[in-house]
Amino acid sequence: MIQLQNMSLQRGVKELITQANIEIFPGHKVAVIGKNGCGKSTLFALLRNEIQADTGDCLVPKAWRIVSVAQETPGTDRLAIDYVIDGDKQLRKLEADLAKAEHAHDGEKMGSLHDQLAQIGAYDVSARAATILSGLGFSNEQLRLPVSSFSGGWRMRLNLAQALLCDSDLLLLDEPTNHLDLDAVIWLESWIQRYKGTLLLISHDKSFIDACVNNIVSFERQNLVYYSGNYSSYEKQRAERLRLQASEFEKQEKKKAHLNSFITRFKAKASKAKQAQSRIKQLERMQDVLPVLQDSEFQFSFKTPDKLPNPLVRMEAVQVGYSEKKILEKVKMNLVPGSRLGLLGKNGAGKSTFIKLLAGELLPLTGEYETSAGLTIGYFAQHQVELLHLQSSAYDHVFRLDKSQSEQQIRDYLGGFGFHGDEALKAVAPMSGGEKARLVLALVVFQKPNLLLLDEPTNHLDMEMRQALTFALQAFEGAMVLVSHDRYLLSSVCDDFYLVDAGEVSPFNGDLDDYRKWLFSSQPSNSAQASNDNNSLIQPSAKAIKQHSDIDKKARKRLEAEFRKSMKPIKDEISKQEKRMDVASAALAKLEEALLDTSLYSAEKKAELTQVLSEQAQHKSNLEEAEMLWLDAQEQLEQAHIKFEGELEGGV
Repeated sequence: MIQLQNMSLQRGVKELITQANIEIFPGHKVAVIGKNGCGKSTLFALLRNEIQADTGDCLVPKAWRIVSVAQETPGTDRLAIDYVIDGDKQLRKLEADLAKAEHAHDGEKMGSLHDQLAQIGAYDVSARAATILSGLGFSNEQLRLPVSSFSGGWRMRLNLAQALLCDSDLLLLDEPTNHLDLDAVIWLESWIQRYKGTLLLISHDKSFIDACVNNIVSFERQNLVYYSGNYSSYEKQRAERLRLQASEFEKQEKKKAHLNSFITRFKAKASKAKQAQSRIKQLERMQDVLPVLQDSEFQFSFKTPDKLPNPLVRMEAVQVGYSEKKILEKVKMNLVPGSRLGLLGKNGAGKSTFIKLLAGELLPLTGEYETSAGLTIGYFAQHQVELLHLQSSAYDHVFRLDKSQSEQQIRDYLGGFGFHGDEALKAVAPMSGGEKARLVLALVVFQKPNLLLLDEPTNHLDMEMRQALTFALQAFEGAMVLVSHDRYLLSSVCDDFYLVDAGEVSPFNGDLDDYRKWLFSSQPSNSAQASNDNNSLIQPSAKAIKQHSDIDKKARKRLEAEFRKSMKPIKDEISKQEKRMDVASAALAKLEEALLDTSLYSAEKKAELTQVLSEQAQHKSNLEEAEMLWLDAQEQLEQAHIKFEGELEGGV
């Protein structure tokens, strides 16, 4: 296990960790959380033995294979799939040794090396690498492209794929979702749930942390505090501690009142949309989160727009794309004040294309596209960070937008985004990615838009800034269209979801859990071969029908019986997974009831709480796995029925 014993760590003159005592057991999955700059990444460097503790000890088993994601990607001509496999240094070394042995005609050495290669999975490594790359959003064609042809974000996905491919005892993931879309995040989440080693994860995505870990290590004023359970459990435990601080009670009550006003607003819509119910629960749970955020330095809000024309944008049979390449067709939509839309869809389906159309960066190819005279667009996208003036300060950027503002007014405004004192006057060039993203967001908010377009706004933002953005968006009076991999943000601020798929933009009837199910059901399953085998049982009968147009009813019944018999393995799989779902759901209900007992969170019951939370995580994982397998089987059965009926009718 990993042990930190009276360990202190500093960088330069800044104390990051003081007298930490932490134990992390094999197989545990731990999220490391804290403000940007508190020392999370430095702790990872310590675990990789790149730096040493100033005092105390950091003990990691010497035999452990430690894997982390490389931060730099060379612009090599190496093919993407080969580059990913290159991350397995042991495999590449054995391959090189085998080549030498073959050249020397050393049969004994060759046999030994072949055995070692088989043991580490060398002979299916290409298939495993392709599976990981597919999950991270790469198409089959992209696997054979050189690394140099990919942008920075996609190269980081290649580095992540390298880390996931390698066998490891300890996996260190530092903000792995920053360059991923929602689909890839959901896939990575499922991969992590199946990972058998010890995981340390740095992330600011609450939903992702919730699904992936069973313990939390929190940086709190140079101390490391260990919590059992996922992020939701951490919020409750820390909120309970902070609630004892009576001096903060009044501040918390004000924020509760703020939240309750939104809960009341959305209760009226609960019967109209499933996601409204989900949002109410989210907001109610946030009441316990508030004390955790009591010392947040971020506080801002959207001012009422000067105009709120209705509609803001009207689209009818709009087609949009690039030159001759059509991406979306027959788009029909009206955006009115109060519209709060979340865009869902697979990578490359056209979400960002749709946002660019609304932002005016793309013109419609055909169709009617009308905007109101009073339209004011606030557009946030990652590429806009690159448009900041590197030698100018945050103050300069705001002053250019409105020279009538006094210096104090601008400083007060920027303070709400974390630019205090001299921070507001320093040049943009040395700023971190998070600081630049905050500045772009500040410029968007300052312009009082009535149509807000947000394309992955939370990348590089820490939890406190994400929470401040969530509060601000809940009070925004204009129309909003959001693309994000942060499910907490999506569920908290969106009233309706639209699915971008197969060249269309259409309402999605469901919430984010329904989207997750849709996503897995529409992907090729791991049991594709089994599906093909089942289809092969159907095809001969269907072909026979086509050859004989005068088949009588008796023959038809015989063929239908054979079809039903061939479908029995799939139906048995459906029944099996339904039973698994029932068992897991019943177990989760009992565990959730046990977690309502506040005495369980006392120090003397720590072991019992750990056990309950571990069982809860296991049953959640079992439930999700059963749901995915059930969906796969249902899809196979449905497609088989459609194919059989079509061929049957075509033959008769």
